[in-house]
Amino acid sequence: MSGWERLHALARRVEQGLVVLGRIAAWSALLLAGVIVFDVVLRRWFVFGSTRLQELEWHLHGALFLLTLGYAYLKGAHVRIEILHERWTPRTRARVEAVGLLFLLFPFLGALLWFGWDYVAMSVAIGERSPSPTGLPARWIIKGVMLAGIALLGLAGAARFVEAMIYLFGPASLAVRTDFARADVTETHFEEERI
Repeated sequence: MSGWERLHALARRVEQGLVVLGRIAAWSALLLAGVIVFDVVLRRWFVFGSTRLQELEWHLHGALFLLTLGYAYLKGAHVRIEILHERWTPRTRARVEAVGLLFLLFPFLGALLWFGWDYVAMSVAIGERSPSPTGLPARWIIKGVMLAGIALLGLAGAARFVEAMIYLFGPASLAVRTDFARADVTETHFEEERI
C-alpha cells in the first residue's frame, strides 16, 4: 500500500467517524426540543420558571451546533459563495479548498484551540458554574464541548485537505475516488442530460 493509499484510507476513516459522531449529535435536537417544551409548559401552565432548564437549553443548542460542525463541513452544508464555486472546475475547487484550509481554517482553528485550552482549564480549576445561583454547575462541560467541536471541524478539514491533495497530485486510480472527482462526474452527467 502506497503512502497516498494510506492517506486516503485514513481520511476515509476520519470522515466515517465524523459522520457517525455528527449523526449521533444530531439526535440531541430531539432532547433539546423536549427540554424546551417541558420548560414552556412549566412556565406557561404551572408558573414555574427554571434557570437550570433555560441554561440546559442553551448548552444543548451549543453542543448540537458545535458537535455537528465537522459533519456539516464534510456534507458541504457550510456557506459557500455559490456564484463562483459552481462555475469552477473540480480542479479549481480542489485548489481553492486546499488553499483555504491551509491558510484560513487551520490557523483559525489552531488559535481557537490554543487559547480555548486555557479557557477550559481555568474553568475547571476554579470550579466555574453559572453566574445565577440556581443555574447549572460545571460550566467547564460546555466549554469543553466547544473545544471538541473545534477539534472535530479540524479533523474534517484535514480529511478534506488530504482528498484535495490526492485529487490534485495523487495517482489517478485514487483521484477518481475523491469527492472532487465524483463532483466532476456528476456535473458532466448533469450537463449531458440538459443537452
